[in-house]
Amino acid sequence: MPTPQALKDAWDEARSQTERGDPEGALKTMRSAWDTHGKDADDHRTWTIVADAEAKIAGESTRPKDYRKSIKHYEKALDKGAGKDVRRQMNKVRADMDERGIGMGSFRLYDDGSPTVYGVFALFAVGMLLLVSLRYVDGGLDLSDIFASDDDDSTPISVGSTAQLSISYVPAGMSESDRVTVAVMIDLYSEDAPVHVDNFVKLAQNGDYDNTIFHRIIDNFMIQGGDFTNMDGTGGHAAEFYGYCNGQPSASACSSEDAYTIPDEANNGRVHDPCTLSMAKTSSPNTGGSQFFVIPEDSNPTHLDGVHTVFGTVTSGCSFVTAISSVDTGSNDRPVYDVRLESVTIS
Repeated sequence: MPTPQALKDAWDEARSQTERGDPEGALKTMRSAWDTHGKDADDHRTWTIVADAEAKIAGESTRPKDYRKSIKHYEKALDKGAGKDVRRQMNKVRADMDERGIGMGSFRLYDDGSPTVYGVFALFAVGMLLLVSLRYVDGGLDLSDIFASDDDDSTPISVGSTAQLSISYVPAGMSESDRVTVAVMIDLYSEDAPVHVDNFVKLAQNGDYDNTIFHRIIDNFMIQGGDFTNMDGTGGHAAEFYGYCNGQPSASACSSEDAYTIPDEANNGRVHDPCTLSMAKTSSPNTGGSQFFVIPEDSNPTHLDGVHTVFGTVTSGCSFVTAISSVDTGSNDRPVYDVRLESVTIS
């Protein structure tokens, strides 16, 4: 059925109200349209207009609940068939949320500046831990004794590493003067992909990743970088000799470090869920080097499971990854404006 003209007029009026700085008026217009047109109003254009108005309100109020309402309605618009422009706008709002430390989850310590029930419990727990610690200190007990076993052999506990990626990019539809720098935190799977993590950590610590680019970016799929030799996706090698030269097992070191590759660890039980880190390689096995890719929130490339090795997951800043995945690109999926990996810090 054709869309009623009165509903189209309501959409136009609501958009105009938001542009004029009256988002509350736009929401009232949409409520009235919903009451009048019912099912016809359950359209991606309605949800987009509502989300845009709420995003405007959130930007002025900075209240977490306003941001979350906006995101939920952008997601509703996407469910109803909205296009990439709506996803890009949603990603901008999410980037703003990340900068303000606002999450979408219901498990929050603070909301609008006040502690939630969880926050009160956390503060109580921290207080109790401090009291216990003070008790041990006052008693002259070395705190390391608390964690020592009776037959302590001084073997360190194996823990996973954390990587912080500092990335600068130009959001979709903007220019170089609008460049922003963001931080993406990644937990590395040291136990599930020990060689990949060791390689990644050593490359980062060597400074090889500093000031490189994400040379290949595909919206709704992934962002790929790590080529520190040619900067175009044709180069990059492992940090050291891991027993393979250009994918072939070798008993001795390769004739050139450019041939250093690492063995696959793709069958480690980790899959290509949204917000995961995986190793890029050729179609041949054991050809990973330095190149890697990060999967945004709106991608779930299961066809890569068991082929490429997942060796980390984004714990903070995945909305930035999603925003980066939608930057303007040219030939060979290369961004119009460089997406720069300024540094990788390991902790």
